[in-house]
Amino acid sequence: MAMQTGGWSNPPRLCFIGFGEAGQAFAGGFREAGIVEIAAFDIAPDPARVVDPAQRLGVRLAADLPSALSGADFVFCAVTAASSLDVAQSAAAHLEPCQIFIDVNSVSPGRKREAAAALGSGGRYIDLAIMAPVHPRGHATPCLVAGNDAATFIEMFSPFGMTLKQAGSEIGSATIIKMVRSVMVKGLEALSYECFMAARAADVDAVILDSLKDSYPGLDWPSLVPYNVSRMLQHGTRRAAEMREVAATLRELGVDPAVTEGTVTQQERLGALGLPGDPDDGLALLDLVADALAETDRAS
Repeated sequence: MAMQTGGWSNPPRLCFIGFGEAGQAFAGGFREAGIVEIAAFDIAPDPARVVDPAQRLGVRLAADLPSALSGADFVFCAVTAASSLDVAQSAAAHLEPCQIFIDVNSVSPGRKREAAAALGSGGRYIDLAIMAPVHPRGHATPCLVAGNDAATFIEMFSPFGMTLKQAGSEIGSATIIKMVRSVMVKGLEALSYECFMAARAADVDAVILDSLKDSYPGLDWPSLVPYNVSRMLQHGTRRAAEMREVAATLRELGVDPAVTEGTVTQQERLGALGLPGDPDDGLALLDLVADALAETDRAS
């Protein structure tokens, strides 16, 4: 029989609202770490994206939100940025006071505070920011945690392999670090694409690579550029949504997000191509992107 810790089972019983890349990566890691009671709810109609992974990972896929939440100790919310507040409002009606709602969505601090307020007394809220790609480390990917229950969450989940650091007790203290950091991380991806698309068109890519090597000797530009472009191709649509939240964060801070808004455009443009990006293609990957963009322009 599972031990009880602070009113929760140990191992804890989990629920994932949204069972995409992050949810599946975390659930798989938790299962390997010994957490076996995991439920999930996702509105995606594609069985290959949700049903098949749930069966493979041993996760109970619920037919509706109340069924998914029932019996869970900790609820991980990993949906799209645009729907995060709606989901929190929907979950509020079904959460018990002992259940902890973990908001892992890439949204602005203001949006997370709105989500926390939406829960009211029907649950407890944690602001969790995932600070690196979820593959290959899964649930062990470094995360920042904020909220009144942050220390409790860290105490509960660190023994199961999570890499957690407390960012503060105030909601938004974790996500603001992620949002500001994304200005550079996702912006560098967009700059890599834009710079080397121009360099490729002008047939000066080798010269630009040599110049950047001299200016930034610690960076492996021949590998970094195609990797950055491949990330945009694979995740650009989701990254564009995140960067809109980054722009909102900057405005909350009184900073004009001029460059970040350009990053939104470039991330969205490449993500919409549906082009598989293989970083092993090197700078030739940019030629594939150019051809795909030209085909899109002709079709429109």
